[in-house]
Amino acid sequence: MKLNLLALAVPFFVVFMALEFFIARQKKKPFFNLHHSIANISVGIAERLLDVWVTGLFFFIYDHLQKKFGLFNIQPGILLWIVLLLCTDFLWYWYHRLAHEINLFWAVHVVHHQSEDFNYTVSARITVFQAFVRTGFWAVLPILGFPASMITSILLVHGLYPFFIHTQLIRKLGILEYVLVTPSHHRVHHASNEQYLDKNYGDVFIIWDKLFGTFQKEEDGVAIQYGLTHPLKSYSFLWQHFHFIAELLLAARKTKGVINKMKLLFGKPDLIDHRFREHAEAKLLVQKKDVPVDKPLNRYVVWQIVLSIVLLFVFILFEGYLPLHQQLLITIALLLTLINCGAIMEQKQWVVHLEFLRLLTVTIGVMIAYSTGWYSLWLIPAAAVVFTYYFEDIRNWYVRWVYNERVINGE
Repeated sequence: MKLNLLALAVPFFVVFMALEFFIARQKKKPFFNLHHSIANISVGIAERLLDVWVTGLFFFIYDHLQKKFGLFNIQPGILLWIVLLLCTDFLWYWYHRLAHEINLFWAVHVVHHQSEDFNYTVSARITVFQAFVRTGFWAVLPILGFPASMITSILLVHGLYPFFIHTQLIRKLGILEYVLVTPSHHRVHHASNEQYLDKNYGDVFIIWDKLFGTFQKEEDGVAIQYGLTHPLKSYSFLWQHFHFIAELLLAARKTKGVINKMKLLFGKPDLIDHRFREHAEAKLLVQKKDVPVDKPLNRYVVWQIVLSIVLLFVFILFEGYLPLHQQLLITIALLLTLINCGAIMEQKQWVVHLEFLRLLTVTIGVMIAYSTGWYSLWLIPAAAVVFTYYFEDIRNWYVRWVYNERVINGE
């Protein structure tokens, strides 16, 4: 049996998140907010899920570039592994820096900075869109001559280290502060304090920031504010991914002249007036209402996330044994669940539509897996007709059940 052992990364990260949570709780440190953590983990689940679909593509790109355009034919060796690690981190520095300085890149990187918490769950806030942009930078490596197998191996190591620097429990690390990116350095990077903005872009080594003038040490006695300079204030899974794209499009629409539009797209994020977000929220009806979330509702969302993590682990582990249609149905079901969790935390009534789509997806999957023939699939349109006929009754019952009798009009 050939299993995808990359699935083991899922429980590995979850264990450390839980460990950090319990240590913080023991020390009475308010480092975790339940809803922020759920939003963070939701983004991470989506990234791990979609990586299953695109990782092979990235390997193919690296392999094609090395064989077609590689300047050298580099073979693995201890010294060359070290050189590759340094080159990878150097390219990451410039990708990361430009992701903060160019609006088109910030549109995919902003998700990582939305959380107003700073803990291991924040490290999960990576999107598959960001992976595509980073691949454009790392494409330099195969052109230099590094083979795809070396590149993908070093990227696994390079992607593991940053997880451990997203924490407030670890303070300064003495002499390591001069060479490595430490939790102290990365807290500065995630801060929205004016003196800390756009600093410490390194991923493994801090030397690039010191060489290129973007280093800032964490000052004692300065209370750090995490998140965006203008907080998003939304748990919506979709809005977290696409809000800045909407803001950028609105700003470009208001900007006159092709040259000025291009300057906006390739300019810095502070060129985008934060009022465009308010405009986009009003236009797309995504405003968050400050409605208290009670314990039963929290448990409902938490269990959905727990089950999603388990399903993600199983999906990645047995990826090679699942037919394409099952992979597609699992992917759709998980994405619907993540959107569902954000909508429930904001207590949106339209969540019943997502529940129907999720139930339909699961039903199709079960029928395909266990049906003795395709003729039984007639039950799906039959069930859809019944559901449509009784939609208002089902909707009212579901909203009352989920939100504990509190129905919010207009949501």
